[in-house]
Amino acid sequence: MAQLYGIQDNDVSVIARVGSGSACRSTKGGFVEWVMGERDDGEDSCAVEISPASAWSDLEVLILVVNDRRKDTSSTSGMKTSVQTSNLLKHRATTLVPEQIKPMKDAIDSRNFSTFGELTMRDSNQFHAVCLDTYPPVFYLSDVSRRIIQMVTKLNAAAGEILAAYTFDAGPNATLFVQSKHVAMVKAMCNFLFIDAEDKPDGFDQTLADKVNMAPEANSVRYIIHTKGGPGPCRLPDSKSLLDHDGQPLPL
Repeated sequence: MAQLYGIQDNDVSVIARVGSGSACRSTKGGFVEWVMGERDDGEDSCAVEISPASAWSDLEVLILVVNDRRKDTSSTSGMKTSVQTSNLLKHRATTLVPEQIKPMKDAIDSRNFSTFGELTMRDSNQFHAVCLDTYPPVFYLSDVSRRIIQMVTKLNAAAGEILAAYTFDAGPNATLFVQSKHVAMVKAMCNFLFIDAEDKPDGFDQTLADKVNMAPEANSVRYIIHTKGGPGPCRLPDSKSLLDHDGQPLPL
């Protein structure tokens, strides 16, 4: 649509932001910063790419889908209520987030996973603290979400280093950042604890599982998506189109 109407790149991000902050960031690829901006009309509040995904090629992502149904509270309505009622949100927006931006950029530039992981998890915790500070409170995390947080915390403690970093947006599904060298082990641990304890694929570490010491809950996670960062939205050539020149769907 942006190509059709000749909308400029940053304008796409601004328009998407009207829907949600996540949508605004998704118009870019790689590592993205959502710039607050200074204008009252918000026209300079948009997402900018600070580093391409290729700059950290061994950073991978596991998405643990706890619930793929529609949320009880939408991101837009939840955030509107938070803006109106949460004093913690004001402190987060004016103090906490600005203080975290530079250390996070430095961690990405230097590929410091330990710092990156800690900042990521702290930021996620702060966001959901704002949800609880909202009146009436907004509950996005489920019991399974909290068990995933517990698993990551115990796993990192058992290993003596940050092997995985969790983050949750406005919903119960977990996004785990993991370095390539640890992906097989972390994915196997998630599968063991949340999907099928009888299935122990390559990479499963029984010693770490014993240290984590959590009882498996089969099928508490619906499925796991294994992916990586990418270049973001791009225009595909006509050869990749799903429509013919008359705008009709091509047969599959």
